[in-house]
Amino acid sequence: MPLEIVTIPCLSDNYAYLIHNDATGETAAVDVPEAAPIAAELKARGWTLTDILITHHHADHIDGVPALVQEGVRLVGAAADAHRMPALDLAVSEGDALTVCGADVQIFEVYGHTVGHIAFYIPEAKAAFTADSLMTLGCGRLSEGTPPQMWESLSKLAALPPETLICSGHEYTQANARFAVTIEPDNAALQARAKDIDAKRAQGLPTVPDTLQIELDTNPFLRARLPGLKHLLGMENAADDAVFAEIRGRKDRF
Repeated sequence: MPLEIVTIPCLSDNYAYLIHNDATGETAAVDVPEAAPIAAELKARGWTLTDILITHHHADHIDGVPALVQEGVRLVGAAADAHRMPALDLAVSEGDALTVCGADVQIFEVYGHTVGHIAFYIPEAKAAFTADSLMTLGCGRLSEGTPPQMWESLSKLAALPPETLICSGHEYTQANARFAVTIEPDNAALQARAKDIDAKRAQGLPTVPDTLQIELDTNPFLRARLPGLKHLLGMENAADDAVFAEIRGRKDRF
Protein backbone atom coordinates (compact mmCIF):
# COMPACT_ATOMS: atom_id res chain seq x y z
CA MET A 1 0.00 0.00 0.00
CA PRO A 2 1.24 3.53 -0.68
CA LEU A 3 2.48 5.69 2.13
CA GLU A 4 0.03 8.28 3.45
CA ILE A 5 1.26 11.80 4.23
CA VAL A 6 -0.63 14.16 6.51
CA THR A 7 0.19 17.87 6.85
CA ILE A 8 -0.30 19.24 10.38
CA PRO A 9 -0.37 23.00 11.11
CA CYS A 10 1.53 23.89 14.29
CA LEU A 11 2.26 27.09 16.20
CA SER A 12 1.40 30.20 14.16
CA ASP A 13 2.82 29.20 10.78
CA ASN A 14 4.77 25.91 11.08
CA TYR A 15 4.00 22.57 9.51
CA ALA A 16 4.78 19.08 10.76
CA TYR A 17 4.08 15.92 8.81
CA LEU A 18 3.01 12.37 9.54
CA ILE A 19 4.04 9.50 7.26
CA HIS A 20 2.05 6.29 7.68
CA ASN A 21 2.30 2.79 6.28
CA ASP A 22 -0.97 0.97 6.88
CA ALA A 23 0.56 -2.40 5.98
CA THR A 24 3.27 -2.21 8.66
CA GLY A 25 1.43 -0.02 11.16
CA GLU A 26 4.41 2.34 11.34
CA THR A 27 4.04 6.12 11.59
CA ALA A 28 6.77 8.76 11.47
CA ALA A 29 6.59 12.44 12.33
CA VAL A 30 8.80 14.93 10.50
CA ASP A 31 9.69 17.78 12.85
CA VAL A 32 7.77 18.51 16.04
CA PRO A 33 7.16 22.25 16.52
CA GLU A 34 4.66 21.37 19.25
CA ALA A 35 3.35 18.03 20.46
CA ALA A 36 -0.40 18.59 20.93
CA PRO A 37 -1.55 18.84 17.27
CA ILE A 38 0.53 15.83 16.30
CA ALA A 39 -0.69 13.76 19.25
CA ALA A 40 -4.28 14.71 18.43
CA GLU A 41 -3.87 13.63 14.79
CA LEU A 42 -2.32 10.33 15.83
CA LYS A 43 -5.18 9.65 18.22
CA ALA A 44 -7.85 10.61 15.70
CA ARG A 45 -6.42 8.21 13.13
CA GLY A 46 -5.57 5.43 15.56
CA TRP A 47 -1.91 5.50 14.55
CA THR A 48 1.07 4.67 16.78
CA LEU A 49 4.18 6.83 16.45
CA THR A 50 7.32 4.81 15.69
CA ASP A 51 9.80 7.43 14.41
CA ILE A 52 10.55 11.14 14.63
CA LEU A 53 12.67 12.69 11.89
CA ILE A 54 14.25 16.05 12.67
CA THR A 55 15.51 18.35 9.92
CA HIS A 56 17.42 20.89 12.01
CA HIS A 57 17.89 22.18 15.53
CA HIS A 58 15.77 25.37 15.58
CA ALA A 59 13.30 25.48 18.45
CA ASP A 60 10.25 25.74 16.22
CA HIS A 61 11.13 22.30 14.79
CA ILE A 62 12.11 20.41 17.96
CA ASP A 63 10.32 21.93 20.96
CA GLY A 64 7.60 19.28 20.99
CA VAL A 65 9.97 16.33 20.79
CA PRO A 66 10.26 15.59 24.55
CA ALA A 67 6.49 15.23 24.87
CA LEU A 68 6.30 12.69 22.03
CA VAL A 69 9.46 10.66 22.61
CA GLN A 70 8.80 7.48 24.54
CA GLU A 71 9.96 3.88 24.52
CA GLY A 72 9.72 2.46 21.02
CA VAL A 73 9.96 5.82 19.24
CA ARG A 74 13.20 6.25 17.28
CA LEU A 75 14.55 9.80 17.05
CA VAL A 76 16.53 10.46 13.85
CA GLY A 77 18.51 13.58 13.04
CA ALA A 78 21.71 14.91 11.51
CA ALA A 79 25.02 13.67 12.86
CA ALA A 80 26.48 17.13 12.18
CA ASP A 81 23.77 18.75 14.33
CA ALA A 82 23.55 16.12 17.07
CA HIS A 83 25.14 18.41 19.66
CA ARG A 84 22.20 20.82 19.30
CA MET A 85 19.46 18.20 19.22
CA PRO A 86 17.54 16.14 21.74
CA ALA A 87 19.38 12.84 22.28
CA LEU A 88 19.25 11.03 18.94
CA ASP A 89 18.77 7.29 18.57
CA LEU A 90 20.16 7.45 15.04
CA ALA A 91 22.46 10.18 13.72
CA VAL A 92 22.58 10.29 9.91
CA SER A 93 24.59 11.99 7.18
CA GLU A 94 24.13 12.39 3.45
CA GLY A 95 24.40 9.05 1.70
CA ASP A 96 23.46 6.95 4.75
CA ALA A 97 20.91 4.18 4.30
CA LEU A 98 17.69 4.73 6.23
CA THR A 99 14.38 2.88 6.27
CA VAL A 100 11.27 4.58 7.69
CA CYS A 101 7.74 3.15 7.59
CA GLY A 102 9.02 0.31 5.43
CA ALA A 103 10.38 2.69 2.77
CA ASP A 104 13.88 3.68 1.77
CA VAL A 105 14.77 7.26 2.70
CA GLN A 106 17.56 9.31 1.15
CA ILE A 107 19.35 11.92 3.25
CA PHE A 108 20.45 15.23 1.75
CA GLU A 109 22.65 17.71 3.60
CA VAL A 110 21.05 21.04 2.72
CA TYR A 111 23.15 23.61 4.52
CA GLY A 112 22.37 27.30 4.29
CA HIS A 113 19.51 28.11 6.66
CA THR A 114 21.60 26.31 9.25
CA VAL A 115 24.82 24.33 9.08
CA GLY A 116 23.59 20.83 9.84
CA HIS A 117 20.18 21.04 8.15
CA ILE A 118 19.11 17.85 6.37
CA ALA A 119 16.22 16.91 4.10
CA PHE A 120 14.53 13.51 3.85
CA TYR A 121 13.53 12.20 0.41
CA ILE A 122 11.27 9.16 0.11
CA PRO A 123 11.17 7.97 -3.52
CA GLU A 124 8.27 5.56 -2.88
CA ALA A 125 6.12 8.43 -1.61
CA LYS A 126 7.45 10.88 -4.21
CA ALA A 127 7.98 13.35 -1.37
CA ALA A 128 10.85 15.40 0.04
CA PHE A 129 10.70 16.90 3.51
CA THR A 130 12.76 20.05 3.12
CA ALA A 131 11.73 22.15 6.16
CA ASP A 132 13.53 25.51 5.95
CA SER A 133 15.84 24.79 2.99
CA LEU A 134 13.63 24.75 -0.11
CA MET A 135 10.34 26.33 0.89
CA THR A 136 7.17 26.98 -1.07
CA LEU A 137 8.07 29.86 -3.41
CA GLY A 138 11.11 30.60 -1.27
CA CYS A 139 14.03 29.34 0.77
CA GLY A 140 15.13 29.76 4.36
CA ARG A 141 16.96 32.84 5.54
CA LEU A 142 20.71 32.24 5.78
CA SER A 143 21.01 32.32 9.55
CA GLU A 144 24.26 30.30 9.58
CA GLY A 145 25.30 29.24 6.09
CA THR A 146 26.51 31.08 3.00
CA PRO A 147 24.88 31.77 -0.38
CA PRO A 148 27.10 29.18 -2.14
CA GLN A 149 26.10 26.58 0.45
CA MET A 150 22.40 27.28 0.03
CA TRP A 151 22.66 27.35 -3.74
CA GLU A 152 24.36 23.94 -3.66
CA SER A 153 21.58 22.66 -1.38
CA LEU A 154 18.81 23.99 -3.62
CA SER A 155 20.52 22.52 -6.66
CA LYS A 156 20.48 19.07 -5.06
CA LEU A 157 16.76 19.33 -4.42
CA ALA A 158 16.06 20.80 -7.86
CA ALA A 159 17.52 17.63 -9.40
CA LEU A 160 14.83 15.42 -7.84
CA PRO A 161 12.01 14.14 -10.08
CA PRO A 162 9.71 17.05 -10.99
CA GLU A 163 6.63 15.31 -9.57
CA THR A 164 8.20 15.24 -6.09
CA LEU A 165 6.05 16.83 -3.39
CA ILE A 166 8.04 19.50 -1.54
CA CYS A 167 6.91 19.27 2.08
CA SER A 168 8.38 22.41 3.61
CA GLY A 169 8.20 23.78 7.10
CA HIS A 170 6.18 27.02 7.07
CA GLU A 171 3.15 28.81 5.67
CA TYR A 172 5.09 31.73 4.20
CA THR A 173 3.73 31.35 0.69
CA GLN A 174 1.70 34.54 0.31
CA ALA A 175 4.60 36.74 1.37
CA ASN A 176 6.97 34.70 -0.80
CA ALA A 177 4.65 35.16 -3.79
CA ARG A 178 4.52 38.93 -3.32
CA PHE A 179 8.31 39.01 -3.38
CA ALA A 180 8.67 36.59 -6.29
CA VAL A 181 6.54 38.84 -8.49
CA THR A 182 9.04 41.67 -7.94
CA ILE A 183 11.74 39.47 -9.49
CA GLU A 184 9.71 38.09 -12.42
CA PRO A 185 6.67 40.34 -12.90
CA ASP A 186 5.83 38.81 -16.31
CA ASN A 187 6.00 35.15 -15.24
CA ALA A 188 2.49 33.94 -16.12
CA ALA A 189 2.82 30.73 -14.10
CA LEU A 190 3.82 32.78 -11.06
CA GLN A 191 0.92 35.20 -11.50
CA ALA A 192 -1.54 32.30 -11.70
CA ARG A 193 0.01 30.65 -8.69
CA ALA A 194 -0.17 33.83 -6.62
CA LYS A 195 -3.92 34.07 -7.31
CA ASP A 196 -4.41 30.42 -6.35
CA ILE A 197 -2.44 30.96 -3.14
CA ASP A 198 -4.56 33.97 -2.17
CA ALA A 199 -7.73 31.95 -2.78
CA LYS A 200 -6.50 29.05 -0.65
CA ARG A 201 -5.44 31.28 2.24
CA ALA A 202 -8.76 33.15 2.12
CA GLN A 203 -10.38 29.77 2.85
CA GLY A 204 -7.83 28.92 5.54
CA LEU A 205 -6.32 26.14 3.43
CA PRO A 206 -2.60 25.26 3.46
CA THR A 207 -0.52 26.03 0.40
CA VAL A 208 1.99 23.33 1.36
CA PRO A 209 3.01 20.88 -0.06
CA ASP A 210 3.29 21.45 -3.77
CA THR A 211 5.30 19.81 -6.55
CA LEU A 212 8.89 20.50 -7.43
CA GLN A 213 7.83 21.25 -11.01
CA ILE A 214 5.69 24.14 -9.79
CA GLU A 215 8.64 25.40 -7.76
CA LEU A 216 10.92 25.17 -10.80
CA ASP A 217 8.41 27.24 -12.77
CA THR A 218 7.81 29.94 -10.16
CA ASN A 219 10.33 30.00 -7.29
CA PRO A 220 12.94 32.71 -8.01
CA PHE A 221 15.51 31.06 -5.77
CA LEU A 222 15.50 27.92 -7.92
CA ARG A 223 15.47 29.99 -11.11
CA ALA A 224 18.69 31.93 -10.40
CA ARG A 225 20.50 29.85 -13.03
CA LEU A 226 18.20 30.89 -15.88
CA PRO A 227 19.49 33.40 -18.47
CA GLY A 228 16.14 35.18 -18.59
CA LEU A 229 16.10 35.83 -14.86
CA LYS A 230 19.75 36.90 -14.90
CA HIS A 231 18.86 39.39 -17.62
CA LEU A 232 16.06 40.85 -15.51
CA LEU A 233 18.57 41.47 -12.71
CA GLY A 234 21.27 42.85 -15.01
CA MET A 235 23.52 39.93 -14.03
CA GLU A 236 23.85 38.14 -17.39
CA ASN A 237 27.45 37.09 -16.82
CA ALA A 238 27.22 36.35 -13.09
CA ALA A 239 27.68 32.93 -11.52
CA ASP A 240 24.50 31.16 -10.46
CA ASP A 241 25.30 31.40 -6.75
CA ALA A 242 25.96 35.14 -7.08
CA VAL A 243 22.54 35.62 -8.66
CA PHE A 244 21.02 33.55 -5.88
CA ALA A 245 22.80 35.77 -3.33
CA GLU A 246 21.36 38.89 -4.96
CA ILE A 247 17.83 37.46 -4.81
CA ARG A 248 18.29 36.36 -1.20
CA GLY A 249 19.56 39.82 -0.27
CA ARG A 250 16.54 41.46 -1.90
CA LYS A 251 14.21 39.12 -0.04
CA ASP A 252 15.90 39.97 3.27
CA ARG A 253 15.21 43.65 2.60
CA PHE A 254 11.69 43.14 1.22
